[in-house]
Amino acid sequence: MAINDINGAEISAGHKSDLRRRKLGAIMSSDPFFAQDNEFNIHSSHRSSNVSSSSPPSDSTMYFSERNSVDSSPWSQPSPYVKSPWIQYQFSGDEEKNEVDAQKSGSYVLVGSLSREEGHIYSLAASGDLLYTGSESKNVRVWKDCQDFSGFKSSSGLVKAIVVYGDRIYTGHQDGKIRVWRSSGDKRSTHKRVGNLPTTRDLLRKSINPRNYVEVRRNRTVPWIKHYDAVSCMSVDTDQGLLYSGSWDRTFKVWRISDSKCLESVCAHDDAVNSVEVGFCGLFFTGSADGTVKAWRRELVGKYTKHVLVETLLNEDHAVTSLAVNRAAGALYAGSSDGLVRFWERGKHFMSFSGVLRGHKMAVLCLASMGNLVLSGSADSTICVWRRDVGGVHMCMAVLTGHGGPVKCLAVKNDTAETAEEDEGKSWVVYSGSLDKSVKVWRVTEHASVSLTERQEE
Repeated sequence: MAINDINGAEISAGHKSDLRRRKLGAIMSSDPFFAQDNEFNIHSSHRSSNVSSSSPPSDSTMYFSERNSVDSSPWSQPSPYVKSPWIQYQFSGDEEKNEVDAQKSGSYVLVGSLSREEGHIYSLAASGDLLYTGSESKNVRVWKDCQDFSGFKSSSGLVKAIVVYGDRIYTGHQDGKIRVWRSSGDKRSTHKRVGNLPTTRDLLRKSINPRNYVEVRRNRTVPWIKHYDAVSCMSVDTDQGLLYSGSWDRTFKVWRISDSKCLESVCAHDDAVNSVEVGFCGLFFTGSADGTVKAWRRELVGKYTKHVLVETLLNEDHAVTSLAVNRAAGALYAGSSDGLVRFWERGKHFMSFSGVLRGHKMAVLCLASMGNLVLSGSADSTICVWRRDVGGVHMCMAVLTGHGGPVKCLAVKNDTAETAEEDEGKSWVVYSGSLDKSVKVWRVTEHASVSLTERQEE
């Protein structure tokens, strides 16, 4: 089914400023530092199957029925877009049959579930045969072949973001610090902490000069190279050897990996930065709780190289919670607290808004893109699998269910198992981390795309 909508919502600058305090509070409330664990009890009901067909329920009222208890969490509120395609769309016989055949053939399979009683899962990173998971316990667990392999622990700050580059693991924490770890050669079960970002040396050097301080709150200043609030997201530019970090302090910072030096700090948004993504054609994207998505480019300005704002792609009154980039297709996806996934495509001159994917009842908390597939994880405890077809048309191929709480993070790697057959199409292993304190492992297969013309002929 084609799910595209080019209607976007914008608000005035005055109205937007009134919402900033509320939005930042909404983002913070999903964190155990600001809310109790029972905030997500509304999502604790389990479904009977692991993969559900994307055909709509016979009674739309049942799909949007209220829970027995009322939850004040911003993630538990239903989407204001009540005209959901789940209600409006009716499958034709062929499409419904294709959905059933896809599930029977094992296109979307739950492989296993990883669980340790260490609190909510906030971050994931897959590297080779290892999976790194970050939780509110300050621990980073390392998994191999769905088994607990090893782990390492920071002194403070729950782990909100993890990225892996070579033999180094970067973890972003609630306390505003970025910690750097290194795996010990062939003995990958051993990880040692090798430093922080910024380094202690650079921080001391910058602290000496008063001109290196910026005002972050009334009567409070900090060195510009240091995040003073939670590090919520990170992304690596492998071509340039750069690490980007986004924070609730409304900035993103650029780090040179070779010497751990902070090259730049950009006050990018009016509220918390929730997602940063290295894009294509030299572009870099940021999404924020202020409801905006911005595109940046690294350019030479005078004697220095700086990030320059190219365009604000989105400006609306719902917090942007996650971003994902399809570099091959030149597409950017943005998930929001209204339950929608908006996307843009690379045009002749720049990015053009191309539509909306509607499949969730609650906030979209994470996104992942691989091949022609896009995955969206939501506070409604489900994961939608979207396939991008010819002409940028997207179809919801399946809805993965099984989590008992909001799906907070996703990680993807190529499936190298012997069970992945070439004639079935490209296959991936997908990891989904949830606030139900578990990580589920899925095998997702991408079949060949079918054009609209071919589908009509069939």
